[in-house]
Amino acid sequence: MAIIDDVRQRFGMRQAGSFHQQADAVAEVLTGPDGVEAAAGIVDEFAESAHREVQGLAAALSRSVGYQFVVDRGNYRPLWRDAQPDLRWPLFSLPCGLFPYIHVAAAVRVIGAHAKQATDRDPLLAHLFEILDLTIVGWEFANVRVDTDGVALASGLITTARNLRMAMGKEPPLPPPVRELMRRNNTIDVYDPNAPRVVSSINPGRELREVLLA
Repeated sequence: MAIIDDVRQRFGMRQAGSFHQQADAVAEVLTGPDGVEAAAGIVDEFAESAHREVQGLAAALSRSVGYQFVVDRGNYRPLWRDAQPDLRWPLFSLPCGLFPYIHVAAAVRVIGAHAKQATDRDPLLAHLFEILDLTIVGWEFANVRVDTDGVALASGLITTARNLRMAMGKEPPLPPPVRELMRRNNTIDVYDPNAPRVVSSINPGRELREVLLA
């Protein structure tokens, strides 16, 4: 899609401003029905690229250790439990050229604000939950730094998933990693993106319960 290609070329990580400011700039481009469709396309492309990358990394690790790691894109948590710390978390450098805290964060915001305009809602919802799963897996198992940019993405994914489910005729069941996290009550420190200091905290299980079960 031309809009996605334009966004990919114009808004990369080397632009001026914070990730949040760059996401704002991307969101301004994703306006109208075409913008919502492009936002959904960004989420879909990012999720597909992430899945292919994880498959490749897991296959390579399986060959090196002589043990078959199983990739279930509906629940990545068992894979990382088995493979940590040897499985690399790839979301910051996917071949698709989309960055989670810029392009995906902007797309998620647009979809959440216009959930009723989104089409193909079932696969889109699955991809939102898939990206959320991979985001939190990175925090818990892959030593990904939990900063305000990552938390903003996770919170946006949760809220947008809620809005999309509400726009559907019948809300589908929540996926296994979401249900697992809802049963927990762990609080995680959140860091300033530009400094080694804690600025807040997040409790993923509580946030999921409060937003998705309200």
